[in-house]
Amino acid sequence: MEYVGHVEPGGYDQVVFRGDVAAGEFIAFWLSGDRVLAGMNVNVWDVVEPIKRLIRSGTPVTPQALADTGRPLETLATP
Repeated sequence: MEYVGHVEPGGYDQVVFRGDVAAGEFIAFWLSGDRVLAGMNVNVWDVVEPIKRLIRSGTPVTPQALADTGRPLETLATP
């Protein structure tokens, strides 16, 4: 499990899950509006850098795009 970013309690609007929560293999994203504030990967590897890019870039992203496992995380953040 790895967590990046920072969210104060109550400082987010929603949590979006990508992957299989029941199987314990997922990424959780904390959002404020359409911006990712933090992310935590659980038994999903090699995603810390794309999550950091999403947070740092401030790129607007929809919950549907974040949850879509068929869409690579790398395609969601603009440099």
